[in-house]
Amino acid sequence: MENIANQKNNGEILMRILALTLVFSVMNATMFNVVLPVISLEYNLSPSQVSWMLTSYMIVYAIGSVTYGKLADKYRLKDLLTFGLVFFAIGSIVGFLATQYWMIILGRVLQASGASVIPATAMIIPVRYFAPEKRGKALGTSAVGLALGSALGPIVAGIVTSLFSWRFLFFLSLLPLIALPLFRKYLDDERGHTGKIDLIGGALLAVTVTLFLLSITQGKWLLFVAGLVLLILFLFRIHMAAEPFIQPSLFKNRSYTFGLVLAFLTSSLTFALPFMTPQFLAKVNHLSPAVIGLIMFPAALSSALMGRKGGKLADKKGNLLLVYTATFLLFACYSLLSSFVGASPLLIMIFLIFGNLGQTFMSIAMSNTISRTLTRAQIGVGMGLFSMLNFISGATATSLIGKILDHNKTVFHFNPIISNKAVFIYSNIFFVLAFLIVVVAFLYSKQFGPTQQTMQKSTL
Repeated sequence: MENIANQKNNGEILMRILALTLVFSVMNATMFNVVLPVISLEYNLSPSQVSWMLTSYMIVYAIGSVTYGKLADKYRLKDLLTFGLVFFAIGSIVGFLATQYWMIILGRVLQASGASVIPATAMIIPVRYFAPEKRGKALGTSAVGLALGSALGPIVAGIVTSLFSWRFLFFLSLLPLIALPLFRKYLDDERGHTGKIDLIGGALLAVTVTLFLLSITQGKWLLFVAGLVLLILFLFRIHMAAEPFIQPSLFKNRSYTFGLVLAFLTSSLTFALPFMTPQFLAKVNHLSPAVIGLIMFPAALSSALMGRKGGKLADKKGNLLLVYTATFLLFACYSLLSSFVGASPLLIMIFLIFGNLGQTFMSIAMSNTISRTLTRAQIGVGMGLFSMLNFISGATATSLIGKILDHNKTVFHFNPIISNKAVFIYSNIFFVLAFLIVVVAFLYSKQFGPTQQTMQKSTL
């Protein structure tokens, strides 16, 4: 009983430390978006060249999240965190001292290779330290860190850049090192069974993900085809290797596989909101980046304040109710934006609060749902794959919507309320998103409704 009480107490402490670490991790991913034009001008770079600041980070971050998840099934989580946070710091120093653009890219890659341990940890700690009926609250705490990081990133970047230099953004990324002694103190020494790591399988998965992400961000079909070929080789490898990088039995779990598909869809639909909002506020409302950041800040702050409440709702009433709540909020946001895009920025600010809350609640519900489909031995790699798919879905959504906006020749509109041709394209996209989020909620209820949840509890 004493061990259980200590584990519960450690779990609460670890979630607070993790939330703080997530703030800086997410800030590191978003801060540099604001300063890309400055870096482009300083190094005389084209848009495609400077985009590698983001692309390189995203690719390594996505691959790292599943890799650390796999390693967490075999090694102590505290050791993986030590390795990751140290590499994060090394990348920050390299970027801060960089005198050439390739050194900045190297710094970003090193940062991502270390920082990607954090999303893996954010998925694993709630599962290891909290019972399923208490897990929603823990995931809600993670959501607070994610929301605060998203809210503070652009604002901090603007302040630091105006007072000092964009290079000091790398210096801020050293702050997560403060949390390392605390992680080592409160994390236990649990490790999985010792065994070999399937390096070939891991390499195939890494290159496959890289090609898919590049095909999305660069818009090249040949890269996508090459990714499909390597995906087939990866699937062949995990069925033939004695100790595969990912056990094929993981995908025989119908609930887990279906959950991943739904998570991919929901992430794609919710990623569209923070991507499209600055687009139409700049082009239709003609707002400056600073003002756009202020318009989006209350929504992110609301998510941070309500994240834990969403988790508690999942614990008390179930994930299905949280999915329905998230769907209602997202549907309201998308419908209102479809009807009033281009209207007063204050109205848009209110609509975004609905959308951000829905996005946060949906993320908590999907993380909680998928975690319950896995055995304890599958948690690391299973949640790592879930984390990786979030990045791929985000890249997919932003790329597709970006191309639609680039080739905007829309002369029709789905929403009968609007009449301004300049907003037809934005209104149509939000209209479709509102419809799709309802479809996803329906599919979720069919797979994870009350009957299915009872069956899952009886087997865990």
